[in-house]
Amino acid sequence: MSNTEANHVPVEVPIPATVPPNGTATSNSVADSESPSPGLDKPDNGTPKKVVPKGKKRRKVMKDLTAPKQPLTGYVRFLNDRRENIRAENPSMPFAEVTKALAAEWSVLPQEQKQQYLTAAEQDRERYLQELAVYKQSEAYRIFSEQQQTGKKLKEEGEDSFQGPENNDMNGYDIPIFTEDFLDHNKSREAELRQLRKSNTDYEQQNATIQTYISGLHTAIEKYTIETQQQRNNNNALKQHLTNLRITFANVLSPINVPNLEKPTQENIDTYMTKLLAFVKENPQSPITANVRKAVADLDLQA
Repeated sequence: MSNTEANHVPVEVPIPATVPPNGTATSNSVADSESPSPGLDKPDNGTPKKVVPKGKKRRKVMKDLTAPKQPLTGYVRFLNDRRENIRAENPSMPFAEVTKALAAEWSVLPQEQKQQYLTAAEQDRERYLQELAVYKQSEAYRIFSEQQQTGKKLKEEGEDSFQGPENNDMNGYDIPIFTEDFLDHNKSREAELRQLRKSNTDYEQQNATIQTYISGLHTAIEKYTIETQQQRNNNNALKQHLTNLRITFANVLSPINVPNLEKPTQENIDTYMTKLLAFVKENPQSPITANVRKAVADLDLQA
């Protein structure tokens, strides 16, 4: 046996549990045991050589491409709408910084501008729910559900992995996920999630402050409503008292004949009193003035 053959260690690769009609293969989990698999080359001393793990493999999740497209949130729509503009304005800015800048821009965006994204997201969500309800009644959904059950059954029976031939076409699955691009992508996503959590906390605090303010407004409105009703009742009482005074003065002064003045009534008593006051000032010694003073004095005594 050559040195190359002696040092070569086959690596276990998973086989797809099912292959949907669209041709996307779905793999099951890879065995993590370091015990030798059947067929491994052995050194001269007969001791099996352990398989050296090459890193955690990405699990291929079965995805139904015939299902309705997932709806996008208002914030994600805003990111998609603005990300390219930010990148064009700042070509050297890292992805995480772009996301951070967009999150900050979203946090100060006026509500009327946010609303267009939120409205579109709500419409998209309603579209998705309607399409999903129709899709769950379709033949494609039934087939996909059966494929999922089949893959789950194979995994439970321990048929999710096997020792494949050397140079198999399935070696494409033996790809470490911890590449530089993947790690950068994860870092940017984590930064975006942290920013979203911070924004969410800020919004919750703002909502709590607004709720406290609204509660205070409700209390003030109730107080002013009660005061307004009290003032309205007081005004009504004053109006009724003024009406009674007009009637009383008209009745008391109507027997007195004053030159150039009509008989006082409830309707003209205000004008009558103005003219009567002018007459009294001009004729303080007149008998009519004496009668007026006596009538008013009697009125005060009656009150």
